[in-house]
Amino acid sequence: MERVAWKGVIKEGCKEEYIRRHDEIWPEMVEVLKAAGICNYSIYACGNELFGYYECEKGAAFAQKTQAESPVVDKWNEYMKDILILEMDPVTGAQPELQQVFRLD
Repeated sequence: MERVAWKGVIKEGCKEEYIRRHDEIWPEMVEVLKAAGICNYSIYACGNELFGYYECEKGAAFAQKTQAESPVVDKWNEYMKDILILEMDPVTGAQPELQQVFRLD
C-alpha cells in the first residue's frame, strides 16, 4: 500500500469554514475517494497550515488518475478555492507529494 502526504494553506480567517465544509463533505466526493482506493485519509491543521495523509490501496498513480478524471473533484476544488491555497502538480493535477524521510512500523 502506497502512502501519500500533502500540504496546503487555509486562507486567513477561513479555518472555521474549511472545517465546516469537511464536516459536510459531499457523499459523491467520498465515493470518488473510495473508488480511487484512498483510505485512512486524515487532514491536520497547525494554525492555517494543513497536512494531509492517505493510503492508496490501488497505488498512488491510480488514485491520482481517478481524481484527475473526476468532475466531482473538479467541482470540489472549485468550491474550495476561495478558502484554500494549494500548489498543484501540472502533470498529475494533484498536490505535490511530500517526500517521506522516516517511518517507524
